[in-house]
Amino acid sequence: MGILSFVDALSEAEKKGLDLVEVAPNSTPPVCRIMDYGKYRYQQSKKLQVAKKGAATIQVKEIRMRPKIEEHDFQFKLRHIKKFLDQNNKVKITMLFRGREIMYADIGRKIMNEIKDELEDMCVIDQFPRLEGRNMVMIVSPKK
Repeated sequence: MGILSFVDALSEAEKKGLDLVEVAPNSTPPVCRIMDYGKYRYQQSKKLQVAKKGAATIQVKEIRMRPKIEEHDFQFKLRHIKKFLDQNNKVKITMLFRGREIMYADIGRKIMNEIKDELEDMCVIDQFPRLEGRNMVMIVSPKK
């Protein structure tokens, strides 16, 4: 419509039964648009809902174990890790060291490497085993 005064633009919007919306307030002269603002806000909220619906939510599941874990318990935890990866969740595997067990962190690292070898075909390692205080942590996520 070109450059109009504020009063003229407002009267033009009222004639059409629409709203006068300021689009670019910092430009010279400010840019306004005649539109149905309620309908615009409704469309924006619908776009946001569709975007949220399409976004995949990934949870981080945690499996905790100790360095003195027995074979059956190890296999049990491994099955849980595989189940979480099948559900497209990341898995944080935590090895807990209590008391003097921290001196044998190499045993924990060996168990973590066993887990890594067992899961290499179905996951990607986001964080390799790392000692954080009294815990050794490894994070794995499912392959795409």
